Parts: sequence; structure tokens; C-alpha cells
Amino acid sequence: MRRVCFQLQVKPDRLTEYRQRHAAVWPDMLAALAETGWHNYSLFVRPDGLLIGYFETPSLEEALAGMARTEVNGRWQAEMAQFFEELEGRAPDEGFLVLEEVFHLEDQLEHHLGSTTDA
Repeated sequence: MRRVCFQLQVKPDRLTEYRQRHAAVWPDMLAALAETGWHNYSLFVRPDGLLIGYFETPSLEEALAGMARTEVNGRWQAEMAQFFEELEGRAPDEGFLVLEEVFHLEDQLEHHLGSTTDA
């Protein structure tokens, strides 16, 4: 399972409404995310609007393509675009910056514990 972390910038003056929208995501949007491979999905936001998202998926490309094929995603992205800075005409799910993973505890433990038991 691939771990994906991404970054977007919410307009600081829109944070309250952004939080409200995510407190009650549309049921059909939730179902579409689950059905297209978005697992363990969380969003985190700082007071200045820096948004960090995290999810796990077998394939980022397939998860994005799967959502792009749903009607609900088009409606959701159109509604959410107004909350973000620097999208340059792209939908939020097309404009997020994927961050490079540089450390994962379980991978390191497996590597080090595996190497000591193999010696």
C-alpha cells in the first residue's frame, strides 16, 4: 500500500467554512473515495491555512483516475476550489503537491530487526 502525503494552501479567511464542509462530507463523496482506493484518509490544517493530507492507496494514479470518473468528484472539486490558493485553474485534487516520504518507522524497524535476526 502506498502512503501519500500532500500539501495545499487554504485561504486563511475561508478556514472556518472549510472546516465546516469537512465536518459533513457528502455521503456519496465518502463512498466514492472508499470505492476508488482512498484508505486511511486524513486532512490536517494549520491556523495559517497550510493543509496536509494523508492517505494510503494501492496506486495514486488509479485512485485519482477512479475519482475523476465519478460525477460526485466533479461537483465536490468545483465547490472546494474556491477555498484554495495557487491552483492556477486546476481542481484541488489536480493541484496538490505530493510530498516525498523520507522516513517510516515500521519500514526502518523491519529493516533493522530483520537484519539482526538474519545474521
